[in-house]
Amino acid sequence: MTTENLGRVLKHEKLAKYTSWRVGGPADQLYIPHNLQDLIEFIKALPESEPVFWMGLGSNLLVRDGGIRGTVINTKGRLKEMSLTDDGLVYVEAGVPCAHVARFCGERGLIGAEFLAGIPGTMGGALKMNAGAFGGETWDIVKRVEMLAMSGKVTERNPQDFTVSYRSVKSLNNEWFLSCLLTLQQGDTASSQQKIKGLLEKRAATQPTNQPSCGSVFKNPEGDYAARLIEQTGLKGYAIGGACVSEKHANFIVNTGNATAADIEALIYYVQDKVKQQQGVVLQTEVCMVGVAI
Repeated sequence: MTTENLGRVLKHEKLAKYTSWRVGGPADQLYIPHNLQDLIEFIKALPESEPVFWMGLGSNLLVRDGGIRGTVINTKGRLKEMSLTDDGLVYVEAGVPCAHVARFCGERGLIGAEFLAGIPGTMGGALKMNAGAFGGETWDIVKRVEMLAMSGKVTERNPQDFTVSYRSVKSLNNEWFLSCLLTLQQGDTASSQQKIKGLLEKRAATQPTNQPSCGSVFKNPEGDYAARLIEQTGLKGYAIGGACVSEKHANFIVNTGNATAADIEALIYYVQDKVKQQQGVVLQTEVCMVGVAI
């Protein structure tokens, strides 16, 4: 096998440049697959006890300053196949950015995936957490998924094989999402593209898209909004080190330039504590916090 068919393994690679917050310590080993088959072979060859963590665009993710032990698989710019099947389903591999899926569907007059334009991650991450935006949720449009086990075995599963709820997807098996088939309605291309344009304009107007963030930090409590509770508590603009609660959208924490993961994590706990004290609500984190603190 020639080297151009193989993925790249980087030892002690700092993860800050792979996360949307621009923070994070090193991975023992970062693997960037060349393609799906290459990834399967790599997984098969890992020791069964090896911890494996998957990253897409590194949004919705706080990697602590001590980094991640074990192997991190980075699918950014990889696993990016997307196509329309003969029976009208949309096949999407895990590394495809959600915004690309929204555009692909919109261009083909398929409606129901427009909300994906507002999710700053990949399809793999959206499947893992049932990502949503503007009233839509990922698993509402999933017909089937393809899973990869540590043994290298690939299995197809249906939505009923998972426990899906708000920003949460639970599976009985230790498997990872490789791809999915989406089922959408036929509609009007122009109106779908107009809807996407409107959603993106709304996102730009209400969210700090020009600063490093992870997207929404906290889940919305039932019947309320995390951003409203944080704003009511007077925390907009509150900072710890280089981490700051966004002035534009209170459910975003931005890196103002020199934040550490520890700054961000401390600010998350501070916000939780103050909102609980003043509003009587315990905010649950939407962001996934991983790795070793220093």
